[in-house]
Amino acid sequence: MVEIIIASIVFLLVGAGIGYVVRQRMLIAEEKEKQEKGNNIIEKAKKEAQEIKYNARKEAKLIIKEERTELEKEIRSMQQNLKNQERELSKKEVLLEQKSEDKDKEIERIRSKEGEIDLERKRLNEEVAKFKGKQTELLEQLTKISGMTREEAKNEIKEALIQEARVDSAKQIRKVEEEAREDAEKKAKRIIGIAIQRFAGEYVSEGTISTVELPSEDIKGRLIGREGRNIRAFEQICGVDLIIDDTPEVVVISSFNVVRREIARLTIMKLISDGRIHPAKIEEFYEKSKSEFDNRLRELGEKAQMEIGVHGIHPEILKLVGALNWRTSYTQNQYQHALECAFLCGSMAAELGLNVKQARRAALLHDIGKVIDASAESSHAVVGAEFAKRYGESADIVHAIRAHHEDEKPESILAHIVGAADALSGARPGARKAMMESYVSRLSDIEGIVNSFDGVSKSYAISAGREVRVLVESEKVSDEETMVMSREIAKKIEKEMTYPGSIKVTVIRETRAVHVAK
Repeated sequence: MVEIIIASIVFLLVGAGIGYVVRQRMLIAEEKEKQEKGNNIIEKAKKEAQEIKYNARKEAKLIIKEERTELEKEIRSMQQNLKNQERELSKKEVLLEQKSEDKDKEIERIRSKEGEIDLERKRLNEEVAKFKGKQTELLEQLTKISGMTREEAKNEIKEALIQEARVDSAKQIRKVEEEAREDAEKKAKRIIGIAIQRFAGEYVSEGTISTVELPSEDIKGRLIGREGRNIRAFEQICGVDLIIDDTPEVVVISSFNVVRREIARLTIMKLISDGRIHPAKIEEFYEKSKSEFDNRLRELGEKAQMEIGVHGIHPEILKLVGALNWRTSYTQNQYQHALECAFLCGSMAAELGLNVKQARRAALLHDIGKVIDASAESSHAVVGAEFAKRYGESADIVHAIRAHHEDEKPESILAHIVGAADALSGARPGARKAMMESYVSRLSDIEGIVNSFDGVSKSYAISAGREVRVLVESEKVSDEETMVMSREIAKKIEKEMTYPGSIKVTVIRETRAVHVAK
């Protein structure tokens, strides 16, 4: 019995121990599970915190990028405005300096003229004193010798002195004109420059700028580039000014050289089409555009060569002939002018029994000097002749080109007919934007002014109104008086008419002796 009780107690104690151990393990498992849940919550919180921090940084970067883009746009706009202002200031400074130099030169010239006038005034006073003394002396002699009254002698001497003064004045006018001819070219250029500056606004903008339409306004910023590097590279490579202003979706290319301007326009179109705009691409597309344009010029030259029926002209000369298509003179297209001259010159050569192809060739090439770089110092006739000589044209053709504006005295029939064809093509009614009615009216007005002078028997306006020939009566006008009359006619034409260029007045006096044999 005791053993049973002891066994029961042992079993109870063992069961209690096992229950305790199991409970302790359960508690540990629960604690571990709670700890794992806590760790998971903490890890999740950390991940959420990192995600929030990442999103915040991302949003901050986007905001900073947008602000930087806006700031860069404002800076580019300010830089462009500053650049435009600098250009305007530079132009104004150059203009002011030029005006200042012109004023100084004008003042110096006026002072020089004043000195000359003072000397001339002294000389005239001395001459007047001599004339008065001579008049008194002659008056007394005539009164003694001829028995004339003092008044009659005085009138006769007055007439003699007036006639002598006229002769002297004509001689003096000729002398002054010869002296002035030395400075004529410089003065003419200055006057023409002033006239062009005042008049040429609309035509200059038409003839010196090209506009390029852009697909979007964003292209402007890409053309400018970071810190303006793209626009600087473009202007340096193409040799033009690229003007980017507030005009929507338009940029302006400015240059006096039409060939450079057209190549620059083609380059911009290629850049826009490609989409990649940076200095290397600008240079690449410029070379491509230049090559394409050269081919186009050569094709136009070859077309002109075929039209007039000649061959063997050097490709470099043909390029210049093609470039004439982008050149005008008084709104007359010079490419068409060259072709017209070639056909006119060929017709005249055929009538005279000369080489028709040679005449057409010389006339086609006579104005190529107009499209050679403006840095050349000589006239377009001389520059064109030198270029033609360099590329193998014959001596006769080179001489005809050089002499068509009398830069060299024409010494062959070919040179004369090339000059005549050039004048015919440029001066015919309608060639250079002159209406037929105004053309005829101008000729009539010139002849009317000339016929109003006493002693004029006939007058003829020739060379499309660029020259007027005046025939005078020999009984009324002396040789010396023709000089005075030509000057007075020219002054009256200047005063009463407006016309382009200049009008040459030629007064012709002849003495005819007629007798009839019976």
